[in-house]
Amino acid sequence: MAASNTYKLICLENPLLDIQAKGDDALLAKYGLNANDAILAEEKHLPLYDDLLQNYEAKLIAGGAAQNSARGAQYLLPDNSVVYIGSVGQDKYADILKAESEKAGVRVEYHVDEATPTGRCGVVIRGHDRSLCTDLAAANLYKLDHLKKPEIWSLVQQAEYYFVGGYHLTVCVPAALALAEEAAANNKIFALSLSAPFIPQFFKEPLDQTAPYWDVVVGNETEARAYATAHEWGTEDLKEIAKRLAALPKKNEKRDRTVVITHGTEPTIVAVGGPGKEATLKEYPVHVVGKEEIVDTNGAGDAFAGGFLAGLVQGKPVDACIDLGQWLAKLSLQELGPSYPYPKQAYPGL
Repeated sequence: MAASNTYKLICLENPLLDIQAKGDDALLAKYGLNANDAILAEEKHLPLYDDLLQNYEAKLIAGGAAQNSARGAQYLLPDNSVVYIGSVGQDKYADILKAESEKAGVRVEYHVDEATPTGRCGVVIRGHDRSLCTDLAAANLYKLDHLKKPEIWSLVQQAEYYFVGGYHLTVCVPAALALAEEAAANNKIFALSLSAPFIPQFFKEPLDQTAPYWDVVVGNETEARAYATAHEWGTEDLKEIAKRLAALPKKNEKRDRTVVITHGTEPTIVAVGGPGKEATLKEYPVHVVGKEEIVDTNGAGDAFAGGFLAGLVQGKPVDACIDLGQWLAKLSLQELGPSYPYPKQAYPGL
């Protein structure tokens, strides 16, 4: 594709080095992990990373959910379209992250903390399940001051789309809100991923601070239900949850809110609406992937978000954005870790 004249999409979250290995029930039990979950590491989890490296033939993969999505969006967009922002240490793992993102065409603008190592995510794969255990380390030290540096903020101002991974709400809410306010004030698009059930469960207040700015919110079925439970909505019906999310108060009423709830192999649910409006509801069957074709489910949701964002940046309607997301997720399922096939495959279109 031809190069873009300006960077269109800004992604903000927590860059992490994924330490990924196949494990078993005994390994999960050893560290008190669930088979299909995402948590922040406690003291008891810290030996996991060396355990994976020394005893389980672990692979090192550039990660962090929104960084995965940034690479996915850039996979489908013209060169020089995507900027990714977060905090890393000054070490070889940060060099790996930077090299992988730049190889994918993503411009990274990392804050570098010289005293703290780059964040790590232990990924234990058991069949098609994956358990993520994250030690944020340097990723936890991102500050608004970095985003507001003139050379960084100028990129923000020229962009038209902002994507914040919900994981970042554990780190620097003011940075997420700065992007949200820039979007609302200038009728740009602010998108957020719910990221994991623990975000609405344990970071409900910062999540609620961002909610009025959501032009797009993406989550899977467990994240959506966790949101409903945290807000005492008294329902687990995903369609009802989608409609209620769409109807939440909104700062920029010039745009409707689009709510996207993925559900594994079940149809993707989309509600479009706003405060005081009856949301339109639609379901989209997923792109089928045979079980024998699935290599790794880790990062499939990030790939979906990346494809969806690419569609938004290209000005495509919601139907096409969903199709792009599902197509890219299908490609990612057939790769090891949150990655995409090279040479690039061309999107065949609807």
